[in-house]
Amino acid sequence: MANKLRQQKKQATKAVSLITLADRTSPISEQYRTIRTNIQFAMVDRELKTLVVTSSGPSEGKSTTSANLAIVFANSGKRILLVDADMRKPTVAKTFSIDNSRGISTILGNRETTLKQVIRTSGIDNLSLMTSGPKPPNPSELLESNRMTDLIQKLKEQYDLVIFDMPPVVAVTDAQIVASKTDGTIMVVRENVSKKDSLLKAKNLLEMVDANILGVVYNGSKNIVDQGYYYGS
Repeated sequence: MANKLRQQKKQATKAVSLITLADRTSPISEQYRTIRTNIQFAMVDRELKTLVVTSSGPSEGKSTTSANLAIVFANSGKRILLVDADMRKPTVAKTFSIDNSRGISTILGNRETTLKQVIRTSGIDNLSLMTSGPKPPNPSELLESNRMTDLIQKLKEQYDLVIFDMPPVVAVTDAQIVASKTDGTIMVVRENVSKKDSLLKAKNLLEMVDANILGVVYNGSKNIVDQGYYYGS
């Protein structure tokens, strides 16, 4: 049992694949660029400055989607900030091989912390990062705070798009909270992993807080061309 728990913990915090950085010409990279375009068209009547990426449950690819979307948006010339707001099972620090001693938990929990202290460079043009920071005892309370609302406003003033990688909707309330404060939300669904009842519950939970659900990213298809396919809600 102990070995199994250690293995689960290791899997939960591993780095994700940055296919849009490793191979820009791959079919999957092209699909991420298609997702970027569809997101932009979904917001024709409203400015998109903040975006939540979440899923109904674990292991559905929301962190992979967040990171690769951040890269393709940055490649288009926009100033992008990827925020690891999953303070329970973070991935951004490992994915980009950066320090995680300070992050969103730090700036929300300590008023003396400044944005300059928690924003990192990614090594990719136009892409900045904010890691999760040390794991706090109260992630939901931090995200629900007025300080989080103020932080979102400050970030909107400095970046063209801020992408929040959030925990799964059904597991905890974090994604609901941030989705209610941001411009748009996309759900990530994985073939043979996502369950219909969980997806419906996640959709209902997001609608309860008036989240603007832009659509769904479907991944894990056996057909490589279909991976990362996006369609409107």
